[in-house]
Amino acid sequence: MAKVELKGIGKIYDGGVHAVQNANITIEDKDFCVFVGPSGCGKSTTLRMIAGLEEISEGELLIDGELMNDVPPKDRNIAMVFQNYALYPHMTVYDNMAFGLKIRKMDKAEIRRRVDEAATSLGLTQYLDRKPKALSGGQRQRVAVGRAIVRNPKVFLFDEPLSNLDAKLRVTMRGEIAALHQRLQATMIYVTHDQIEAMTMGTKIVVMKDGHVQQIGEPLFLYNHPINKFVAGFIGSPPMNFLTVTIKKKGDGIIADEGTFELVPTAEQQVALKEYVGKEVYFGVRPEDLAYGDSPFAENNMQMKVSNKEPLGAETHLFLATKGQNIIARVQASAKESFKLGETVNFQPAMNRCKFFIKNPEDLDAELNICERIDAPWLVNALTGEVGYKKDDGFIADASANDNM
Repeated sequence: MAKVELKGIGKIYDGGVHAVQNANITIEDKDFCVFVGPSGCGKSTTLRMIAGLEEISEGELLIDGELMNDVPPKDRNIAMVFQNYALYPHMTVYDNMAFGLKIRKMDKAEIRRRVDEAATSLGLTQYLDRKPKALSGGQRQRVAVGRAIVRNPKVFLFDEPLSNLDAKLRVTMRGEIAALHQRLQATMIYVTHDQIEAMTMGTKIVVMKDGHVQQIGEPLFLYNHPINKFVAGFIGSPPMNFLTVTIKKKGDGIIADEGTFELVPTAEQQVALKEYVGKEVYFGVRPEDLAYGDSPFAENNMQMKVSNKEPLGAETHLFLATKGQNIIARVQASAKESFKLGETVNFQPAMNRCKFFIKNPEDLDAELNICERIDAPWLVNALTGEVGYKKDDGFIADASANDNM
């Protein structure tokens, strides 16, 4: 298989529109790398540049150390699975899977061997004589994956392959593609807007926004150590809650004043928050890090009213309101038998898992995590797209930072 390197990759369309800017990403051999972000963030454009379907405006693309910028798609030894399957309706499943090998004039016996092997691994053996119209959506997607497998490419590319499937089938196919990666030990690059797919399938996640890479890392690293407010809010379901609070001095310590309640940051958080005294910042807490309690006098108690609820069986999602701000709490069924709309409830956040983010959008750090100075190779300046390191009060640009990712 192959190592894929994007060095300062950019895409500029007519009119000077920057779809992707200065993307520095290293995808190691056998990685399952997921590009994730909202619509228009540049993830599909980046994938298409790797595939050769979009011209690279700036930067370098290397596969196994070879420069690929001007290499035609057919010579890059990659295989791509599209969102809409892209199967030939007049051909059988066998012919769809074998087509790419036939036009390369491969030996018939070798074609049969590869197709049979792929069909067996994907559970398609009994459907080889059928045409696509006789297959379900999930089966058609497996045929598209099988067509890629028989090519035996260096890199597999997936462009939102599950978005046309229903929710139950997406879960099934998610597991099948992840299991396929384990069996093939192949380098795979997968594009999705669904962060659950990214978290459950990827060994590495690239979070993108507005054409910039925000953060790169293992799923749980991004979940536990988001570089900025955007990553914190995008990774996790339900998403992280954000409240605007004012940092104030109180006695010998520091508090975060929401207006209706006060929170006491941990000792480590207080050290980082000292320079923000008198300023507004974002306080971030995940729904699962809010603990239901009976006492309004508990430390760090957040007293709020229930504005809506979503009972899900084992747990309930509570929509809570305070001072015009709304948050979601994930409550286990055993916490309380029922919650009534308009009821006043008490929750205490696990402060050691909560985050604080810069609120000033004009700041160079662009809503960075205040209390965790993540001096990691994949830190990206969210305003300029530069890759580098966060050092004290400044940003140290380092174009080679991703080399050790």
